[in-house]
Amino acid sequence: MLMAHPAVLGNLVEQYETLRVLHAENGDADVRQRMDDVAYTLCVSTGTKDVDAALVAARHRLPGARTRDDSVLEAS
Repeated sequence: MLMAHPAVLGNLVEQYETLRVLHAENGDADVRQRMDDVAYTLCVSTGTKDVDAALVAARHRLPGARTRDDSVLEAS
């Protein structure tokens, strides 16, 4: 599967997060449509089927992403 360049993914994540805030503030239908379009593009770009998984996958491809599994907290 082809993967989008990290810069493209970063831009999509930023757009989605901005649109999500705008939609939460005013519920504009145009903003919602744009947010859905960006969510779809994120899913296609990351090979996922929902936006939450797409955001996780995209963030893991961004520069500076943690390479180890941080899903389990380490015991002190």
